[in-house]
Amino acid sequence: MSARNDSEIWLEANECSARIGLSKRALRLYEEHGLIRPRRTQKGWRLYGANEIARLHEILALKRLGLSLQRITALLQGKATDLAGVLSIQHDLLAEQRERAEQGLALVRAAQAKLATGASLTADELIRLAKEANMTESNTDTVAWRRYDQARPRTEVKIDPRRFARCTGFYKHPVGLIMAVTLEGDRFFLQLTGQPKVELFAENESNFFLKVVPAQLTFASAGSDRAETLTLHQGGYEAVAKRIDEAEAKRQSEELGKRVRNRVPHPRSEETLRHFLEQQRCGTIPSELLSEELAEIVREQQPIVSAELESKGDLRKLGFRRVADDGVDIYEAQFAQGTLQCGIGFGQDGRVHTLWMLPA
Repeated sequence: MSARNDSEIWLEANECSARIGLSKRALRLYEEHGLIRPRRTQKGWRLYGANEIARLHEILALKRLGLSLQRITALLQGKATDLAGVLSIQHDLLAEQRERAEQGLALVRAAQAKLATGASLTADELIRLAKEANMTESNTDTVAWRRYDQARPRTEVKIDPRRFARCTGFYKHPVGLIMAVTLEGDRFFLQLTGQPKVELFAENESNFFLKVVPAQLTFASAGSDRAETLTLHQGGYEAVAKRIDEAEAKRQSEELGKRVRNRVPHPRSEETLRHFLEQQRCGTIPSELLSEELAEIVREQQPIVSAELESKGDLRKLGFRRVADDGVDIYEAQFAQGTLQCGIGFGQDGRVHTLWMLPA
């Protein structure tokens, strides 16, 4: 049975549990944890409206990501429902799982076809099959729930600007970019190498967030009042940048400036980019060349990129053009059926951390 008012339909517990596929016990459990607060009739019957159903959807989505009820409670309790955020995470997770399944099926079909001809599988093919069978979605789930948490609305608080002074200075991102944190009057700012300055907003004296993108910063000290590390939370990942002094920041900035002015590419950029384009055209991912974060993005976009490269035909020429202000090498890739502009950038670990392609 359902109750109706002028603007909304309300479901009683029996109907709500039946239509969503939950037990009444689960509804009570979520209520006990403070995650939902159903309306009560004069007789004490619980009624569930759009807000409660949206929160139930949010809870079920997070459970599907592998989070415990305790962790879900800590994440959601006292916070407004963010249905758009959880739908975005669900979309990313399902799309990624579908692509992983398609990749696995392609490997299995190729192996079956080869065995059907009477041939044997090579050690390399067996290793790829074993690796595919052994992979789990634990990393995907962790990234997904971090993306969800990072996308949630933040509440700005006012802090004494003098307390922020401990955070100001220069930090080196693992990619190699310099992150300059400054205080201007009573406002806080962050600027990465080759990027515009953006304002930071405080959640407390150690945690800040950006409004231009869903990203947060956490400052941590090491036994002193001065912050020694900066952790950037963005895209489901966390990158720890260590403090460096102003002289070192200036030296590295000058080195990058020389590369930009003199058009000096990274010594491995052409070879690596060429290998990546060839592998992607064949539908494979050279994960050993990429950072963990970039490999995840490449996996998500592989069907689109592979189709685009296949339509372009053979790679005829790869010409270096310039070094961008953020240190990314820009190339023009000429194919039999078109041209693309490509960017590639390396981190301190020697892996590719930045990679993009655009119509030339």
